[in-house]
Amino acid sequence: MKPEQLPVHDKFGRLLEDRGVWRQATTLEAAGELTARWLEGGSSYQPGHFAAGFDDETRPIAAPLAELNRNGLFTKESQPGILADGAAQRQYVTGFCSAATAADLLALSTRTELVTVAHAPGEASSAAIPVTLAGPEIATVLGSSENPVEEAQIRDWADETNDSLALLLADSWYVEIMDPVWGRNEVLLPAVLQALKGAEQP
Repeated sequence: MKPEQLPVHDKFGRLLEDRGVWRQATTLEAAGELTARWLEGGSSYQPGHFAAGFDDETRPIAAPLAELNRNGLFTKESQPGILADGAAQRQYVTGFCSAATAADLLALSTRTELVTVAHAPGEASSAAIPVTLAGPEIATVLGSSENPVEEAQIRDWADETNDSLALLLADSWYVEIMDPVWGRNEVLLPAVLQALKGAEQP
């Protein structure tokens, strides 16, 4: 096959050149920086996100999420608060971080009304805090550990990134932070960023 005939994108439309950079990301800081670039439109590849870009609802919070990723929280999932057309969402963000950062984010629950659930490395936990409603139905819940604690999960992360990062994520804390007020958007992300920046100070 000639070089000009090699595929440029994977089957999800993600640029293979962008995927190649993730092969070199072996720290949470590097993963956070690459995620920030993706949120800013500088990359079409994000591990575990099987599309070339993020959902439309993420657009208004993309810039604040990029800041979180550059300040110690490698974000995995998030959503804005919404109250409209029979749907309701609580704003939340989840991600991987160090033990010290997890402690600072957990402390948000002691001085604000925000709720943080912190999962220790290797912890397989399951809970169900509703964060998305579609009419009367619960569509999304928080509270379950997302650490790649099983071999298959580690292998999936390794396939999407590299072996070193996959093993690091298995040994990292996983946190979920949510605003209990349905539809509110102005509180959670600034508070999380402030906690992360505070964690950086000696």
